This record gives sequence, C-alpha cells and structure tokens, in this order.
Amino acid sequence: MNEEQGGQDKKAAPPRKQPRKVSPRYLENAALHYLKRYAATSSQLQRVLVRKIDRSLQFHGGDRAEALGWIDALLARLTRSGLLDDEAYAGMKAHSLRASGRSSRMIAQKLRMKGVAADVVAQKLADATAELSEEEAARIWARKKRLGPFRTNAQVRQENRQRDLAALARAGFSFGIARKVIDAASE
Repeated sequence: MNEEQGGQDKKAAPPRKQPRKVSPRYLENAALHYLKRYAATSSQLQRVLVRKIDRSLQFHGGDRAEALGWIDALLARLTRSGLLDDEAYAGMKAHSLRASGRSSRMIAQKLRMKGVAADVVAQKLADATAELSEEEAARIWARKKRLGPFRTNAQVRQENRQRDLAALARAGFSFGIARKVIDAASE
C-alpha cells in the first residue's frame, strides 16, 4: 500500500536544540537551576553537569579535562556555601523513605545509588531506624499494599499468605519481620 492509498506519511523528528557552549558561568547557572528544582547529592549534580559538558563538546568541541576541572571547582564551592550537602540530603531521604514504609535495605540501596558515602548511609539509616523500627515500617508497607491483616476477607488473606510474605521480602524486609506482620491477628 502506498501513501496515496491511505498509508501514513512518516515525518522526520524535529532536529534537537543546539546545546550551549560550556563555560564556568553556564555550568554554575545550570547547577543552581538544578538545585533550585531538586534536592541532590554531589554525585548526582556532577552526573548532570558531565552530561551537559559531553553534549556541548560533541557539538562545539573543546577540552573535556578543562571542563571537568570547572565542575570540581564548582562542586567544592557549592559544598562550602552549604547549597550542596550530602549528609543533609541523606538524612532527609532516609527519614522520608522510612516514614513511607521502606526497609533498611531499600533505603541503604537508594542512598548508595545517589552517591552517598557508606559511612553517612549507615549513620543516617541508624537515625531513621531509631525513630521508626523495621517492624513498624513493614506494617506501614503492608497497610499501603493491603497485605496480611490489611486484607478485607480472612479467607483471601489465608490463600495469599505466601504471596504477601514474598511481597514483603521483595521490599527488603527479613522473613521474621514479614511473618510477624503478615500473621498478626488484626490491624
């Protein structure tokens, strides 16, 4: 079937916008704009800025080593000024994830993926766990997902016991805690 007989025209994608030429001032503005919109770690911000540099250098050319030096200087300056604080980010993220029912394993994994140092992760995780225990977090997660005692029908609850235990295990909770939450008499 050709285009005249009802076929659709294949339109080319619009050309991508030309990236700006990278400069220390441009990187600073981009970093401040990013930090205004998102809470971030040094590692996250560095990845964002490196992507901007790579796109710009691919289009305009230039010295990548020099541009990476600009990023290092900028990150140091933002950290000194307090706009970039990995410990504060880790504390805020650990508390919010724990309050939403996430396990210690899940919280630690998410913080490590964001580039937070292992010692900071351990300390902030201990702080969050002091406020809300692992079992309480598992209970919150079970309530959100309507598992175990939070199911409406007792027969359905018994039929789905193994599935509920597996769901809590996938969420990072130990078998002992999962069994205690799922087998609880009531909410």
